[in-house]
Amino acid sequence: MNWEPWTGCYPASEGCANCYFYGPRAKRYGQNTIQKTDKFDWPIRKNAKGAYNIKGDKILATCFATDFFLPEADAWRAEAWAMIRERTDIDFLILTKRIDRFPASLPPDWGAGYDNVNIGCTVENQRRADDRLPLFLSYPIKRRFIACAPLLEAIDLTPYLHGVQHVTAGGETGRDARVCDYDWVLAIREQCVNAGVTFWFKNTGSYFRRNGVVETINPFRQSGEAKALGIDILDGKRLF
Repeated sequence: MNWEPWTGCYPASEGCANCYFYGPRAKRYGQNTIQKTDKFDWPIRKNAKGAYNIKGDKILATCFATDFFLPEADAWRAEAWAMIRERTDIDFLILTKRIDRFPASLPPDWGAGYDNVNIGCTVENQRRADDRLPLFLSYPIKRRFIACAPLLEAIDLTPYLHGVQHVTAGGETGRDARVCDYDWVLAIREQCVNAGVTFWFKNTGSYFRRNGVVETINPFRQSGEAKALGIDILDGKRLF
C-alpha cells in the first residue's frame, strides 16, 4: 500500500533523470509544484463505526511518488509525523534522496527513532553512496534500508552496511532507461551476504545486461524476471 500525503517533485541527482513519475516521458512531467493531496490524512481516516479505514499490521510506502523530506513540505510534515506516531500498528517506509534534510525534519520526540518507521536512503551510483550513506548512518534511526535504484553502475556498499537491515536493488524503467548490469546486482548481493544483511532484487529495469548481452524487458515482466533469478535473501520477509 502507498500513502502519498503530497505530490510533485524535482530532480535531486542522476537517478532522477528518467523518473517514472516525473521524468520527460512520465505523466507527471513538469509537476514540480509541491501540493497536499486529498489523501493527506489517509492513515487516520475512520469509517462510520469509528474504526480506521486502513487496518493494522500493514506496510505503508510513504511518499514513494515524491520525497518526504522536500523543503516545500516542511509546513505539513509535523502533522504527517503525528499520524505516523498515532498508527503504531502500521510500518511506514520512507525512502529519500534528500537524507541531508533528515535532522531538520524530525519531530521533537523522535529520540532514537520511532519503532514503526523504516528510513531508506537511495543511492544510484558510487558518488551518491559516498555522499549520502555516511550521513545516513550518523543519524538516529532504528530501522534503515538502502535502495540502489535505479542502479546505474557498480557500487561498493561494504563500508556502509553496519547498522543497515536491508538492501534493495533495481534497474531503471522506460524507453530512455540506462542499462542495469547483472554483475553489479550480484556484487551488491555478495556484499550483503558478507555483512549479514537481507537483499531484494526488485526489478531488472528495461535494459538488463547479463552475460554481456543486453535484453529489453517489458515493464510488466521486470519484477518477475528479477524474482525468477532466485537471488533474494529475505528471511521470509521483504520491506516492499
